[in-house]
Amino acid sequence: MTTSVPAQAPSALSAPSAADAAVPSPGPAPSRRTTFHPLTVTEVRRLTEDAIEVTFAVPEALTGSYDYLPGQYVALRTTMDGTEVRRSYSICAEPRPGEIRVAIKRDLGGRFSTWANESLKAGDVLDVMSPAGGFISKHPMNGLNHPEDLDVTGENVFVAVAAGSGITPVIAIARTVLAASESTRFDLVYANKAAMDVMFLEELADLKDRYPARFALHHVLSREQRISPLLSGRIDAEKLSVLIDSVLPTQQVDEWFLCGPFELVQMCRDALAERGVDAEKVRFELFSTGQPGKPEGSAGRPVAVEPGGDNYSITFRLDGLQGKVASPTHARESILNAALRVRPDVPFACAGGVCGTCRAKVVTGTVEMDENYALEPDELAKGYILTCQSRPTSPDVTVDYDA
Repeated sequence: MTTSVPAQAPSALSAPSAADAAVPSPGPAPSRRTTFHPLTVTEVRRLTEDAIEVTFAVPEALTGSYDYLPGQYVALRTTMDGTEVRRSYSICAEPRPGEIRVAIKRDLGGRFSTWANESLKAGDVLDVMSPAGGFISKHPMNGLNHPEDLDVTGENVFVAVAAGSGITPVIAIARTVLAASESTRFDLVYANKAAMDVMFLEELADLKDRYPARFALHHVLSREQRISPLLSGRIDAEKLSVLIDSVLPTQQVDEWFLCGPFELVQMCRDALAERGVDAEKVRFELFSTGQPGKPEGSAGRPVAVEPGGDNYSITFRLDGLQGKVASPTHARESILNAALRVRPDVPFACAGGVCGTCRAKVVTGTVEMDENYALEPDELAKGYILTCQSRPTSPDVTVDYDA
């Protein structure tokens, strides 16, 4: 899908690839300039054969930079064989000053996740980006690191559907809202291949023991037979319909959280829309689009500018400073890729249109955006774009990362 995005004008795009891990999607996250700081790994805990939980220590001087809301993510950055590698991972713990915890599941062919699962250890230092992302509850929190300030004036009901590593942000959200109020209920449908693949198995069981009347857990295993046929096999449209209509408190739900591969998330969104569920109540996050033919963003792609050639002129504002770069019209270069050639600190993480880290506002000119899994309709209407997926369509384009 492509769309032309004029400066400060509505966009037609309302569509909902990142490697290795879940990265967040649409939501009303606090606006904050993302920056990297070196953090030390204090613990690496094995969750499953192919997944680990990594804890980073946050120095007191950086506590404010690493405040976060349950459901947000961080990007990790390191150098492998002389090449910078960035991967985004959701934070798996409720907000705690002084530490950041993420879960890293080994992905088939995933360079970073394989290295982390095999070699990462306590004492290692990685660059960790300040938390970002919008896969968070719309129920107000008055302070980033104060889950006790969650608005719990009513009897809130939350439902989450997750698969595999999609549990990572969901468990942080569940822990926080259940602890915040005795009137909160949380239902979770969690899909995996087998019991041995279930991340945070013991932690989920502990939540069930702690909140037996308020936390309902439904494990669905695609390669293991369970007592209930409904909880055995892949979640297809028919099984999802039964779950929504017979098992989940659909009509009472205040907020839905969907996290997993594109097919599952989209199937859930479609099923909820068919039942008249307000889209404003549905939060979703993707860790892969499942569409290998879709265009990817570019970050770090070599592009040579020919003097006197036919070029787009791209101007961008970042941290109050203005930069300018020429981009050959034939190169079909993303705005992010062009900006990185003159400002290596331009923010980005997944470069696949999913996380939203590279968001900027079009001030002048027009662009074409290939993919969007991170911006909500109101942001598009205000002229915001994902620079990793956007290319100029007018001779001069100006974008503002500070907006």
